[in-house]
Amino acid sequence: MKCLKAVHKPWSRISETMAFDEALTHRIRAALGEGAGLSEKRMTGGVCFFLNGNMVCGADRSKEGKRRFMFRVGKGNAAALPQGVPMILGDRQMPGFYFVDGERCNDELLQRWLDVALSHARSLPPK
Repeated sequence: MKCLKAVHKPWSRISETMAFDEALTHRIRAALGEGAGLSEKRMTGGVCFFLNGNMVCGADRSKEGKRRFMFRVGKGNAAALPQGVPMILGDRQMPGFYFVDGERCNDELLQRWLDVALSHARSLPPK
């Protein structure tokens, strides 16, 4: 999968008419800041953020309407992070991916999860 890159800014702009959680997405954008290699892409009912083509995190709403963050931290890296729930697609657990309740995740906790997710993304080869 190839991520979209902005021409003048590191963030691709997402249409304001799409149904996703703009508030959580904005929190991620603000916490990540602007940096080389960062991009975002609309996918699976939410928005995902990438570093050098590797997924870092995302924000969406579950089918039940629950606001949540998603982080890709790699296998074994979430043990010291609170409130993470393993991501399950269908009947399969996705190793290294976790959901965090968007309502209960304050800015400090968001930054902790982002730091681990960014570290994991940096450890992977660019795509």
